[in-house]
Amino acid sequence: MSETRVPSAALKAYAQAIMRACGVDEEQIRTVSDNLIWCELVGRANFGVQRIPIHMERVKRGVLSCPCRLEFHTMAPSIELLDGGGGFGHHVSWHGMERAVALARSHGLGIVGVRNSNFFGAGAYYAQQAASAGMIGFALSNSFPKVTAHGGFAPALGTNPFAFAAPRRDGRSFLLDMATSSLAGSTVRERMQTGQSLAPGMAADASGKPITDPGSVAAGALLPFGGAKGYGLALLVEILSAVITGAGISHGVASMYKNFAESGHNGHFLMAIDIARWLPAPVYFDRFDRLVQSVKASGLEQEVLMPGEARWSAYDDNSINGIAVGAETKQALSELAEPFGLRAPWT
Repeated sequence: MSETRVPSAALKAYAQAIMRACGVDEEQIRTVSDNLIWCELVGRANFGVQRIPIHMERVKRGVLSCPCRLEFHTMAPSIELLDGGGGFGHHVSWHGMERAVALARSHGLGIVGVRNSNFFGAGAYYAQQAASAGMIGFALSNSFPKVTAHGGFAPALGTNPFAFAAPRRDGRSFLLDMATSSLAGSTVRERMQTGQSLAPGMAADASGKPITDPGSVAAGALLPFGGAKGYGLALLVEILSAVITGAGISHGVASMYKNFAESGHNGHFLMAIDIARWLPAPVYFDRFDRLVQSVKASGLEQEVLMPGEARWSAYDDNSINGIAVGAETKQALSELAEPFGLRAPWT
């Protein structure tokens, strides 16, 4: 099968039907499918529907709770701890950021730390959730160790993503979403599928020798981006999302693809800052526009993009022309749906 463009509504309906047939509860079906399709629309297919098979396998094995019980605990007026009950990280984090935004409305700042969760996908989704509410958003998460410490050789930390969003006047937020490793784990899988090699300095084996074959990374480890800088930022993410929340730390986080005996034990850190507490929205947007103009002018005759602009361009294209679903993803979803008699939107 070749790549096919599928309308987002049809792809979402298909994803929801698969999840429903596999035993996912309706509340999580809604939040997870919204997340996956948003990722597809903004060009983050590596966090989109291609992840459904592994999530459904974890549901089948009983390590993703359906339904899950969310428990919020007040730690201070603007700080809460959320026990995710072993549910989908997408679902748990959506509720966590909703609560962070509500706290920020009341107190100017809202922070929700999360424990007892699972893989949460693209952090930009939750940061954008805050930006859509007129707030600055942060979303951090730890993950299964596959990255070395600076100066180390064995995996000690996850790719530990860091996401930040700030609203812009046109509604197309500034979006920064980055792994603290040399590249994301999903990018390694993409390189394996396309046959692209890795540049030296991205991964290394147990003796520190560079790995350029993405298929060999699992036997070694990724390196932190920027050496000590990425390492330090990864530790910041681990401390905020796991150490203080009571989530799994380092090897206390289970592999989504290899460990089917237990929940992921991932931790997240979600924060919203109410811009209105600092200055009126029109003033904020004027000042942000001045920043954007200065940055873009630095390119002289070459275009300079702000973080997020490429994502919103992809959103336009995919909303109009349909989401491109690759051959491998179509086959995996079709095989998963076949026993339930579900018809794929590309048939």
